[in-house]
Amino acid sequence: MRAKTLTKPQGILFDLDGTLLDTAKDLGETLNYVLSTLDMPSVSYEQYRPVASHGALGLLKLGLGENWQSYEVEKLRGIFLDYYLNNISTHTDFFAGMAETLEMLNQQNILWGVVTNKPAFLTDVLLTKYPEFKHSKINVSGDTLTVRKPDPEPLFHACKHMQIDPQQTWYVGDALRDIEAGNRACMQTFIANWGYTQDELPVEEWQADFIIEQPSELVSIIK
Repeated sequence: MRAKTLTKPQGILFDLDGTLLDTAKDLGETLNYVLSTLDMPSVSYEQYRPVASHGALGLLKLGLGENWQSYEVEKLRGIFLDYYLNNISTHTDFFAGMAETLEMLNQQNILWGVVTNKPAFLTDVLLTKYPEFKHSKINVSGDTLTVRKPDPEPLFHACKHMQIDPQQTWYVGDALRDIEAGNRACMQTFIANWGYTQDELPVEEWQADFIIEQPSELVSIIK
């Protein structure tokens, strides 16, 4: 981790899948539905959970295996997205302690928002399922701009909208691209180690400022 002085933030930005919401089961069940249309074996929760934040293509690669390019991947991706949209919150919920953490931020008048690589047509539907998101000051999706994480521009865009200084902002995410984007935006970065953090590079080498094991740790740090 990087050594850096911690100050109370003007605002906190969060990744979505694997950080705020545990979407893995709905994404995995969608993958298994697609595989069933091909008469292929399903993938277990233990297998798909670490890949859940890699999007439809990442999950399809997992399910289809080494010869994934021999399939009509774009057609299968369309089937995947249609099914997921129609079943987007069947099993999804906040990670334990996260809803309470967001409420604490509201009580302390600390602004917060969402910056995700999830496409807007999915993000917008998903967030309406949970009333807590009415307090989010901005929701930036993977196609809101022409670039997405690990490019820092979506984070700068969120800060500009919220009228906060990026250097006085925290970014919390569970993927290496989240930490890369946050560091490039000169934010204080937090690894949500309860999420889908599997990567070739160990989290200790992601160059984050902090690794936290549960959302309530944010509360403790702010206090």
